[in-house]
Amino acid sequence: MTRQSEIRNPRSQILLYPKLFLTFARNSLIRDMTFRSNFLIEMVSSMTWMVMNLGFYALVYGLLGENSSGPATIEGWTKYEFFVFIATTMFVNSLVQALFMPNAQELSELVRTGGLDFVLLKPVDAQFMLSMRKISWSSLGNFFIALILLAYSLSQLEGRPASVWSFVLYPAYVIAGVAILYSIMITLAATSIWLGRNQSLYDFWFYITNFSRYPMEIYQGPVGDPLQFVFTYIVPILIVINVPAGLMAKPLDPKYAQLALYGAAATAVALIFSRWIFQRALSSYRSASS
Repeated sequence: MTRQSEIRNPRSQILLYPKLFLTFARNSLIRDMTFRSNFLIEMVSSMTWMVMNLGFYALVYGLLGENSSGPATIEGWTKYEFFVFIATTMFVNSLVQALFMPNAQELSELVRTGGLDFVLLKPVDAQFMLSMRKISWSSLGNFFIALILLAYSLSQLEGRPASVWSFVLYPAYVIAGVAILYSIMITLAATSIWLGRNQSLYDFWFYITNFSRYPMEIYQGPVGDPLQFVFTYIVPILIVINVPAGLMAKPLDPKYAQLALYGAAATAVALIFSRWIFQRALSSYRSASS
């Protein structure tokens, strides 16, 4: 009785979820350290891929070289401004892959095998349990590379020093970007409750998130302009990286200040919509024993 009363107590509920998250994080770390070789291989391979990706863009800027009007740019992004963009991509992707991807991948299997029944029996929010049960610690290796890359790139920027507000807003919009990607991921994963298996829809998440890896300025012309509109204002994928990277690398550009206002609203709408879809899907779930 005491245990149940503590769970129903609002004050205990506030403390319950951080404690659960820390427990999940500790258990995941213990599990990863049980297979240290696999953990190191995953971390090194992920970090190597990102370093190779960075080297590719360094090579592109090297080939472009300097011109009479100043340093080479790709649609208005100089080399070190774009490196800030890449660092931001690393931050967002490493957090999404570490916190949410392992769990979203398992939701379809839980539905198929009836494991979702056991999750629903827990006296905590089902979406929290399904989103946070496992953490991939090896995916956080790129987070530390991103810290080094961001610090180095900012030290090399000329003429557009990052303001104090940039350093305040940057982590907030990195978290907002993570929230938007999580919303899309959990929305697609929740459809497995209706469909049973939805691997093709889950793969769709990778396809559309590819748009977030490039500056929005490259989407121009008869094909690019509609894509930029759709993935900015309907499915706000371009907000994820462009807003925090723009606020940090180009703090004097008013476009990113305007997008930041929209980004805050888009994050809230994305979270609310994904929660609504998840609850609707869960209300349609029938126990494996029924």
